[in-house]
Parts: sequence; structure tokens; C-alpha cells
Amino acid sequence: MSMALDSEAARRVYEAGVVAVLVVDREEDAVPLAEALMSGGIRAMELTLRTPAALGGLRAIRRAVPEMIAGVGTVLTPEQVDQVLDAGAAFGVAPGLNPRVVARAREIGLPFAPGIATPTDIELAVEMGCRLLKYFPAQSLGGLKRLKDMDAPYHHLDLRYIPLGGIHAENMADYLASPLIHAVGGSWLAPRDVILEGGWDRIAAAAREAADRVREIRSR
Repeated sequence: MSMALDSEAARRVYEAGVVAVLVVDREEDAVPLAEALMSGGIRAMELTLRTPAALGGLRAIRRAVPEMIAGVGTVLTPEQVDQVLDAGAAFGVAPGLNPRVVARAREIGLPFAPGIATPTDIELAVEMGCRLLKYFPAQSLGGLKRLKDMDAPYHHLDLRYIPLGGIHAENMADYLASPLIHAVGGSWLAPRDVILEGGWDRIAAAAREAADRVREIRSR
């Protein structure tokens, strides 16, 4: 399925406001990482399929930290869609729009947000029933201004976006203040090297700062 805006997965991602985007090299780091993010108030994460540890790490999180909204990113093939759902992912995400991947996600019921970078991408996603889209790579594409311009012809469709790429603590507020933005994705919360060092306190502090910003912006 596409990630419908009224779905449970989409609602929980919206409430989280920030999705921590993560590269995990060792399965044993997954649970303390999830616990550090949760302790700081970040309750949504995306484990990217850039390492062999991602799916095993997801299974460990599902067992030990079930309250975490744990999804999987960099889903590039239909076969990976099956693997992701089997591992218990709450949702799947891709950097681009592969119609075969979106079709398989819809077929087996995995909430899925494809990546878009152009109006053509948006039209293809809409045709496949998607209403929640990943905007990637956000900052290098032109940031929020370009997204607003690109969305204009489709504004009546009530699409929502999760920008990723160049999002950080200093600019996340600009994105979250826009009604187009469902949540932001960020790798700044837990960089790969910090995870490898076991810097859980540092990750918890970054999560706390981001969660505080989400509450501040959403309460206006």
C-alpha cells in the first residue's frame, strides 16, 4: 500500500515530527541506538538497507523497543519489500520512485513512501496511489522553496512530504512550519561514526533538542 495520510503509520510519523535516518553497521548497536533516541523523545526511525545489519537490527528493535516506530529505507527492489515486511518494519521508504517497488509494497500491504525530485515523479506517485512522498535530496534540490513551487499544480491533491537530505537542527523548523511537511528525516541525530563509537548520550541529547523543537513548532 502507499502510506495513506490517515493510516496508523503515517499518523505516528506525523506525531514524531522527526524520523532519525540511520546507517547501522553492527546489529548489536540497534537496540541501544533506539533506546537513546527514545530517551530523547524521538520515536520514529528509518534503518537504511546500506549494510547487512539493517534487517537484523530491525528485528532486535521490534523485540526490545516495540514502542519505537521502526521503518526501513533504501528499499530498491521488490524482493527487499518482502524482506522488510517480514522483518516487521512499520513502513518502507526509497530514495526514488521505482514503480515495481511501489506496486509490490501495495500488493503485500507495506506502508510505503517513494522518493520524488521532479513533477514527473509526483505524477507517477499519485497515479500509483501515493499521497505521502519523500522529497530527496531536499536541500540540494532547492529546499522548501522549490518544493512549494513544485507542489503548486498538485496542491488540490493534499499531498504531504517528508524531506531528507541536508536537513539539520538549524533548518528543520523552517520545514516543519510548512503545512506541506508531514515530518522531516535527519541523519544528523545519529551519524554513522557516532553510532560506531557508542555515543548514546550524544545521540540522546541531539534527539532531545530535536523533539523539543518539534513540540515548540507544533504548538504555535
